[in-house]
Amino acid sequence: MMDAGGYPLSADQAEERAFIVEVYRWMTGGLALTGGVALYMAAHPASIRALASQPILFYGLMAIELLAVFGLAAFVRRMSSATASFVFLGYAALNGVTLSSIFLVYTQSSIASAFFVTAGTFAAMSLYGWMTKRDLTSLGNLLFMALIGLIIASFANLFFKNSTVYWITTYAGVLIFTGLTAYDTQKIKGLLNPSDEGTEAETKEAISGALALYLDFINLFLDILQIMGRRED
Repeated sequence: MMDAGGYPLSADQAEERAFIVEVYRWMTGGLALTGGVALYMAAHPASIRALASQPILFYGLMAIELLAVFGLAAFVRRMSSATASFVFLGYAALNGVTLSSIFLVYTQSSIASAFFVTAGTFAAMSLYGWMTKRDLTSLGNLLFMALIGLIIASFANLFFKNSTVYWITTYAGVLIFTGLTAYDTQKIKGLLNPSDEGTEAETKEAISGALALYLDFINLFLDILQIMGRRED
């Protein structure tokens, strides 16, 4: 296997590249499943309206999603690779169900535009995180603290409904998740243990990395959509 300059890769470099490809394969599969479910729901708008009219069901599904994310992030190493795969893909499918509600709010063309802007931004920052020699750990710690503040501010604004706070948190979210994309990509390079190559542990590490990047992409997409999305009449 050759690098970008046409030189042969070392065994460690080849293993690292194979691992990151597996991470992105899982992330892409999760996004494809989410998008497929959301598009299926969009083709049956009555199902979206039925879901939106049942707040207990809607928030119940969101609670299950949160449990799946925290459970996978905290206990992935204790799970079998089959269980980790099931939880990740199940979460991605449920997320497609809940995210389908955006089709009731925004036009399909603006959703598509936001997706492509997100994809371009994500690709650029992920490439930067992969290629840079700069240690992004301090940036990641800062962004994580900012994310906690963002979550608290967003939750509080559910009650105050202040439009200024809404737009501040939206733009801040774009900056935070853009930065986290680069940080998480660099962090993934350190997930692989050479002794885990070809084992269940490697699959679980790939799923763990894919989950982090998946969450970065989805949250970045939602914030960009709020900024540039055109609402349905």
